Amino acid sequence: MKVVIAGFGTVGQGIAEVIGMRQELFSKSFGQQVKIVGAFDSSTIVKNARGLDPVELVRRKASTGTVGTRKVDGGVKELIEEYDFDTLIETTPTNILDAEPGYTHIMAALGSGKNVITSNKGPLALRFRELSKAAARNKVQLRYEASVGGAMPVINLSRELLRGEEIFSLRGILNGTCNFILNRMKDEGLPFEQALREAQEMGIAERDPSYDIDGVDSACKLAILANAIFGKDVTYNDVIRTGIRNITEDAIALAGEQNKVIRLIGEINKDRLEVSPRMVPNGHPLAIGGTLNIVQLLTDLAGEVTVVGRGAGRMETASAILSDLLAILSEDRAKGR
Repeated sequence: MKVVIAGFGTVGQGIAEVIGMRQELFSKSFGQQVKIVGAFDSSTIVKNARGLDPVELVRRKASTGTVGTRKVDGGVKELIEEYDFDTLIETTPTNILDAEPGYTHIMAALGSGKNVITSNKGPLALRFRELSKAAARNKVQLRYEASVGGAMPVINLSRELLRGEEIFSLRGILNGTCNFILNRMKDEGLPFEQALREAQEMGIAERDPSYDIDGVDSACKLAILANAIFGKDVTYNDVIRTGIRNITEDAIALAGEQNKVIRLIGEINKDRLEVSPRMVPNGHPLAIGGTLNIVQLLTDLAGEVTVVGRGAGRMETASAILSDLLAILSEDRAKGR
């Protein structure tokens, strides 16, 4: 299989490394290699039909700040459409305003008969139905486990291993940064701003933390889950959203007096599509600390199914992309390709 990586930041570099590490798995399980035949970032591009060395790609990015030597001159869409490869791995940053450039990359690949694996929440949170229809129309796969929860396999679990179940509802913590901040406020009695600064100093929160603390990241993920698991036709804008910016020490203390903690919870059921801070009893699975993500699915046969995992990180997200890559390889083998 020949792949092109769109975006070569932390996630793109991580999946390049993992592809290099897992060649024996690809060979033993599918009798073929997975070759990176192209990669591009915001300013440069590199391609080689015979395959590129993942280690060299990552080394060049680390040493020069760019993945290639040739400038991107606005021809990325044409490259995706015309270049000979099988699967686009789209890892450009999330843009919740208009989903670009990820949306254009994904549609160009689907429209030219190529599979897509993406970690990019923007296109899925804003134009999920359109992308799904394009994949079906062109008889290719669109997979996006990495867009929700990093290494926490909630989408593939729900759609594949639990596909015989009726799933009634979903509740979960979908943003590790918020969870870390709320936990530090509880454990150390820190005010919100101090807990946020600590998270930024540790590299857990971004310099501009708005997407996390205002619930934008969680709302994007919730919209994707609502579409992927529950068959809804919603966008990020349909999610009722309240972040944690206004959570005070007094609120944390009041919850503690009731033997509870405050967590930013996303919930999907037949009446609700909402992200908001809620009080959770101590000892409940959703009272989890640290930067972990957790999702609880309520099903008719299996009852309550809980999935916990690291929601972000270079190798954690690459793990989710790898699972989608293996699924495409399995599907191709089943079809005799």
